[in-house]
Amino acid sequence: MKNKYGKTIRACCMGYVVQAAVNNFIPLLFVFFNGSFGIPLSRITLLVTVNFAVQLLVDLLSAGFVDKIGYKRTVLLADVLAAVGMISLGTLPYIIDPYAGMLISILIYAIGGGLLEVVISPIVEACPSDHKSGVMSLLHSFYCWGHVAVVLLSTLFFAVFGMESWRFAAFMWALVPITNMIYFAGAPIPDIISEGHKAGIAKLLKRKLFWLVFVLMLCAGAAEQAMSQWVSAFAEKGLNIPKSAGDILGTCMFAVLMGTSRLLYSVISKKTSLKNMMLISSALCILSYIIAGGVQNPAVALIGCGLCGFSVGIMWPGTLSLSAKRIPSGGTAMFALLALGGDIGCSAGPTLVGFISGAAGDDLKLGLLAAIIFPLVLMLGIAALKQRSKRA
Repeated sequence: MKNKYGKTIRACCMGYVVQAAVNNFIPLLFVFFNGSFGIPLSRITLLVTVNFAVQLLVDLLSAGFVDKIGYKRTVLLADVLAAVGMISLGTLPYIIDPYAGMLISILIYAIGGGLLEVVISPIVEACPSDHKSGVMSLLHSFYCWGHVAVVLLSTLFFAVFGMESWRFAAFMWALVPITNMIYFAGAPIPDIISEGHKAGIAKLLKRKLFWLVFVLMLCAGAAEQAMSQWVSAFAEKGLNIPKSAGDILGTCMFAVLMGTSRLLYSVISKKTSLKNMMLISSALCILSYIIAGGVQNPAVALIGCGLCGFSVGIMWPGTLSLSAKRIPSGGTAMFALLALGGDIGCSAGPTLVGFISGAAGDDLKLGLLAAIIFPLVLMLGIAALKQRSKRA
């Protein structure tokens, strides 16, 4: 792997940095858009919903064309769309209606993000490795490091140039997918199993095991993004913490601890039960939402936000690894459908928080408390999977 596919792995890691940029840049601007453009929080919530709704639509459709056009072409197309979308985000709101411009831009880069999500994991899964769950966890940790970079560099940019210059920060982040496109062009792609697609998606949909891991992916995405997408606004409006401090202490801490848990698991994966680790993570996630939403002390509530990041770290890559192991012939179709489930969760989690908060008079604490449902269902699902394994 190091000799032949080392560049491929590195390019895939950078691909998750691209996805981190398209998913986590605009949440840093929620409060600014609310004040400068007069967009209410209920409509800002729709921006998150559209992003992940488009990604899940791409997940659903990609099972039918990724194998036909090839994985490399799909990755290159995804990087182009991500770059165009970020450039449009900094341009269109000043040319047409601001909200419409944001929606169009999100539509473009969400297609790119959805394609990356579908193809990167199976590419890495197909690369030879001694312990694939550890490599998968390491791969997904780069989403976290990308998230940290987005927060820190964007916060520094805003501090130096002012929030009014946010559009130029968007242009800066467009350079990441452009760089990845160039790097990926020279990377070899391993042979990837596609029997799941050749046999038809219907075959997967008839398996109870597939539906179980599909629900796990949905809850993993929801538990992660319910906090990730709202922690910046929660720190600023819910805890009355200044913008820069809130982004660093809230959003950045969340991402750092999420990446740390993934990196940690990649080191100990050979000696640790993945299912047991996911059960423990689910319990920690429930506790973290209780602390963030139920404790009045701002410092303690922020600790809850950080704990949430650590707890959700292995949920997404762990579910992918379990699925690849238990359904080895799933191929492109399975990864696409699991990405669909994850993105449904990524949309449902933040949307639930936003609507519950709005119904309670913009009380984000109540919204975060409602999100406990996702790690709870995830815990029950992992327990059912363990029981199923024992019976087998």
